Amino acid sequence: MDTKTIINDASQRMQKAIDHLEEELLNVRAGKASPYVLNGVMVDYYGSMTPVSGVASVTVPDARTILVQPWDKKMLRPLEKAILDANIGLTPSNNGEQIRLTIPPLTEERRKELVKQVRAEAETARISLRNARRDAVESFKKAQKEGMPEDEAKDGETQSQKLLEKFSKQLDTVLDAKEKEIMTV
Repeated sequence: MDTKTIINDASQRMQKAIDHLEEELLNVRAGKASPYVLNGVMVDYYGSMTPVSGVASVTVPDARTILVQPWDKKMLRPLEKAILDANIGLTPSNNGEQIRLTIPPLTEERRKELVKQVRAEAETARISLRNARRDAVESFKKAQKEGMPEDEAKDGETQSQKLLEKFSKQLDTVLDAKEKEIMTV
């Protein structure tokens, strides 16, 4: 293995950790309506479990409302039940045509809970970043035993550390933005 391969592999793993964190943070409800809140909700569609977006259009007409418009009117009841069963903290109201989900304003206590949840997600991502660096460093040590020059291996370890620092800054930026979004009333 050469230096470039090891660094590229570590970089890809670190980028995946950041991408995963961003995806997870989309599911955290920050007081604003977002169609991502329904991402994990599955509905029984004629015997097969299907995501809500597969049986209805999900729109956000304003900052506090999510509208779920089923393509088949028979799906109103199953959609309503699936949203209630998903326990996402929203109560659906069905008007015979569509389901309206009203996002309640967050209390200060709930905002602090959400920030803790977001920080826990970020810590998981940080661990993934450090694991990618550790694996890269181990690869350099193994490559050195297999004949890679010592100074090249040391340079690779230094590059791994710089990569970790770069992605850690990126993670902090993502985290700060989400915390700010949650704490903004």
